[in-house]
Amino acid sequence: MTAPSGAPRRAAFLDRDGTLIVDADYLARPELVELIPGAAEAVRRLNDAGVVVVVVTNQSGIARGLLTEDEYARVEERVRLDFADAGARIDATYHCPHHPAITGPCDCRKPALGMYEQARDELNLDPRRSLFVGDRWRDVGPGIALGGRAFLVTSPATPHDDLMRAERDAETASSLGEAVERYLSGN
Repeated sequence: MTAPSGAPRRAAFLDRDGTLIVDADYLARPELVELIPGAAEAVRRLNDAGVVVVVVTNQSGIARGLLTEDEYARVEERVRLDFADAGARIDATYHCPHHPAITGPCDCRKPALGMYEQARDELNLDPRRSLFVGDRWRDVGPGIALGGRAFLVTSPATPHDDLMRAERDAETASSLGEAVERYLSGN
């Protein structure tokens, strides 16, 4: 894929499970997709502001044999359609199907930067002007490493140590909507 020409664009790099949709542990069935309240509105605000919306997700269930690439693709299509039905657009999605104990190390599994760098290069993005949001430190750390603005949004799955680290080294928000508001307003 050839990157769009012109100046690099702002992006929002968003985790999927626990940030955009309810984390259903190794989701293989599209009918179980449930948007987190307010997530579609937050994505729509990013769309309206001209921010490229990129989903970046670890999917170790593929390596574990708990879902197939085809099942993942059907779930991802459902996520995209549910957001579209709510008037919001996801511009691109990147996933890591690996688990280090099963497939060995890789450069794409968050908090590694592989998926972010691939999106940056393919979509002509400027991580330093971008937003990074997720419910785990592994979603926030890449934002810091790439010089962007990183928010940890708590979910029931957020480890306490991740929250403490984010309060010390990044930013926290009560929801994706709050993170988007603060990012867009510069606060």
